[in-house]
Amino acid sequence: MIITPEGSHNTIPGVPWCADNGCYTLGDRFNPDKYKRFLDRKWNDDVLFATAPDVVGDAKATLERSESWFDELSSRGYPPALVAQDGVENMMDEIPWDQIRAWFIGGSTAWKESADAADCATEALKRGCHLHMGRVNSFRRLRLAAAIRCDTVDGNFLAFGPTVNLPKLLKWMNFIDLQPTFDWVE
Repeated sequence: MIITPEGSHNTIPGVPWCADNGCYTLGDRFNPDKYKRFLDRKWNDDVLFATAPDVVGDAKATLERSESWFDELSSRGYPPALVAQDGVENMMDEIPWDQIRAWFIGGSTAWKESADAADCATEALKRGCHLHMGRVNSFRRLRLAAAIRCDTVDGNFLAFGPTVNLPKLLKWMNFIDLQPTFDWVE
């Protein structure tokens, strides 16, 4: 389960969850103080990671914006996640690998589905990061996430028509579980 400062969700004991900063939907309206207050709420201990603030589609701006947040998240008890954005493949030597515990595949759809994104994900896995992909709302995208060995995914597929979409999602997941997964190739 993924929760944001803009949502009204609570965590559920025993259900792994992550905290997302909401920059994807908020853009320039992201409020750092509101995110800090959100992170300071009394949550359960099943947290996987919390995302450092990012800039959608811009790896350089994301790294600059996120830099001071890794310690901020750690000091609050959250494993820090870097939201990977378009162009991060050209900055892999600048990533503060010792400060991040999760790699959140964000960015544009084209980048998210690229071989560059898959290569970056492989590097993050080699470095022991939890691997997550955002905006996974189709069978095709779920298969891609499985192929690059994502640990978790998120999307709003269930929010729209959960009665109809939950059986579909469970069927997709069962199919993926039964099929061999091959490494990503473009």
